[in-house]
Amino acid sequence: MKVLFCGDIVGRAGRDVVIKEVPRLRRELGLDFVAVNGENAAAGFGITAKICGELHAAGVDCITTGNHAWDQREIIPYIAQDKRLLRPINFPPGTPGWGANLFQTARGQKIVVINVMCRLFMDALDDPFRGVDAELAKYTLGSTANFILVDVHGEATSEKQSVGHYCDGRVSAVLGSHSHVPTADSWILPGGTAYQTDVGMCGDYDSVIGMKKESAVQRFVRKVPGERLAPAEGEGTLCAAVVESDDRTGLATAVRPIRLGGRLPQAL
Repeated sequence: MKVLFCGDIVGRAGRDVVIKEVPRLRRELGLDFVAVNGENAAAGFGITAKICGELHAAGVDCITTGNHAWDQREIIPYIAQDKRLLRPINFPPGTPGWGANLFQTARGQKIVVINVMCRLFMDALDDPFRGVDAELAKYTLGSTANFILVDVHGEATSEKQSVGHYCDGRVSAVLGSHSHVPTADSWILPGGTAYQTDVGMCGDYDSVIGMKKESAVQRFVRKVPGERLAPAEGEGTLCAAVVESDDRTGLATAVRPIRLGGRLPQAL
């Protein structure tokens, strides 16, 4: 299989570049499945049903989220109905929505997407390791699931790397989100799982993690709350990772970073 995972979409710049590039990437790379993290898609805070529809229409199969999942209150009733929109699996029992789902590609392949959030410097959610274990107990990689993707949404690189090693050999890919900065550590772990600590954001990089740099910088310089942060509106960069797997085992055979458009050096 060939699976694309795009990092956090930040505001309109991020939405525009994803909607523009995903259809082309599906054609040119022969992608079987596309997932994106959309928790900052609505003006930098949360996601709406309308945006979900636009992303699905562009060829996005699954949307993951994180600590900003509930910033747009309208999403609470919507997420309870759309299994293509996930929230972290380790939210407490009774939280609306799903933390994982089994999808089927156009070629009949079965892919599981698990959305999990770390705890270090983040919200105090349930144990992410136990949450992943509970979901993985339902599937066997290479048998009942042809591909298993874990979006690990977290602040601390050490915790995200720990999730990667913990899942090594049991999933096809562990790919990080949340920091909005792409890391240069895409590789295949010893057990055959593709890994990258953070694939980066989809948005305008002439910014502070996707937000207009002037107001963001002043918050650090003056240490006084200023105007509300708003997404930068320049040309967006799509940052993602594409993972290829062995159809027989479900383990990764290649992982490559992708950067398209905007200001970062291009990689495809």
